[in-house]
Amino acid sequence: MLVIIGPTASGKTRLAVQLAQQHNGEIISADSRQVYRGMDIGTGKDLADYVIDGQAISYHLIDIVDAGDDYNVFRYQQDFDRAVEDILRRGKTPILCGGSGMYIEAALRPTALLAVPTNAELRVELDPLTDNELRQRFDQTPSAYSSVADTSTRKRLIRAIEIGTYLTHHPDAQPAPRPALPPYRVIGLDPPVAIRRERISRRLRNRLQHGLIEEVQRLLDQGISPEKLIFYGLEYKFVTEHLQGQLTYHELVTQLETAIHQFAKRQMTFFRKMEREGMKVEWVYE
Repeated sequence: MLVIIGPTASGKTRLAVQLAQQHNGEIISADSRQVYRGMDIGTGKDLADYVIDGQAISYHLIDIVDAGDDYNVFRYQQDFDRAVEDILRRGKTPILCGGSGMYIEAALRPTALLAVPTNAELRVELDPLTDNELRQRFDQTPSAYSSVADTSTRKRLIRAIEIGTYLTHHPDAQPAPRPALPPYRVIGLDPPVAIRRERISRRLRNRLQHGLIEEVQRLLDQGISPEKLIFYGLEYKFVTEHLQGQLTYHELVTQLETAIHQFAKRQMTFFRKMEREGMKVEWVYE
C-alpha cells in the first residue's frame, strides 16, 4: 500500500493519480469532508483529476454519505478496512491519500477504534468553556487515548474530552481486532511555505469564482442547518456566516484565507507528531 499525506494544496491527489496509473492502483480518500455528497467545491473533490491520459482511476470513500449526516473517524476506519480488502482481493494496489490527520492515523493504527458515543450532557457543560479551560479539562481527564488524541481544534478537543471521560467510566472497554494492514510506504508532500500559501490563495479565489457560495446556499436550501455547516468548518463555516449576514464578502475572503493557512500549519503539526511517534515518512519538498 502507498500512503500520500501532506497539507492542503500540496498536490496529493495529482501524485496519487499518477502512482495509481503506474502501479495498477485505486485511491482511498482520507478527507473528513469529501465523504459528503453535495459538498464538492468547498472540499476540493476535483473529480476530474482522477482521469489521467484518458484513464479513469477508481476512488473510494468519496460521496458515501449525505451532507448533514453524522460521520466520524470510527466509521471511517471500518469503511477503510472494507475498501482495502476489496482492492487487494482484485489484485490492485491501495493508495491512501489525504490530509485529515485523524483519518490517516485511524487507517494506519494497528488496533480498532472504540465506538465511543456522544455525550450531549457533557457537551452542554463544555460549550461555554474557553479553549484554555478545555485544555485544562483535557489534561485533567487522562486516559489511554490521551497520547494519541487530536486536540488541534476546539471541536476535536471537546471530542477528546468526551472520549477520555467515557474511558474513565468504562475502564474495561477494549477495541476489537482489525485486519492486518499490507506493508505500506508513506510519502509526504511539503512544498515551501511561500508556494503553499500562493496555491491556497489562488485556489480559494478560483472556488469563490466558480460557485462556492452558491454551493453553500444550495445546501442551506436543502434543509441542512447553518449550525451543521458551520460545524464542518473552513469554507462552509465562513460562507454560511456570510450568507447569514454576519460577514461581508471582503471579511469572508480575508478571514477564510487566514483560516486555511492556519489549517495547513495544523495539518503539518499533526503529521510531524505521527512521525515522532514512529511513522516513517519520505518527505518531498518540491
